Amino acid sequence: MEESTLWWILTGITIAAELLTGGIYLLMIALGMAAGAVAAHLGLNVSIQISTAAIVGVLSVMLCRRIRGRRMPELPAGANPDLNLDIGETVHVPEWNSDGTARIAYRGSQWTVVLRPGSMPAAGQHRVIEVQGNRLIVDKA
Repeated sequence: MEESTLWWILTGITIAAELLTGGIYLLMIALGMAAGAVAAHLGLNVSIQISTAAIVGVLSVMLCRRIRGRRMPELPAGANPDLNLDIGETVHVPEWNSDGTARIAYRGSQWTVVLRPGSMPAAGQHRVIEVQGNRLIVDKA
């Protein structure tokens, strides 16, 4: 069997393992193995094939980790406007209770409204900044 065929079989096995685990790093290792197969097609000796596979695999994993590390930290689901369409909406709070909460009608049901820590309660328009269960965390609009 050709050396390149072995490299392609290893590449396929690594991709199948990635599909079972759901991680991206095995794809980077498979990329390195594909580079080893290309080196075998070019007629390079086995030590250069292994070195090529290792270098490409390690560099692609490092690049993947760097790209993933640059992403903005994800917000919790209750404060992420991509997941919760209530974030950014304005609500009218007619009056605040002495405990710093209010009850308002919003989207056809009653909600408890709580001010962001450090804000002073005042009647009027407020912007939803987070949703925690059935509580809207708001800030002055």
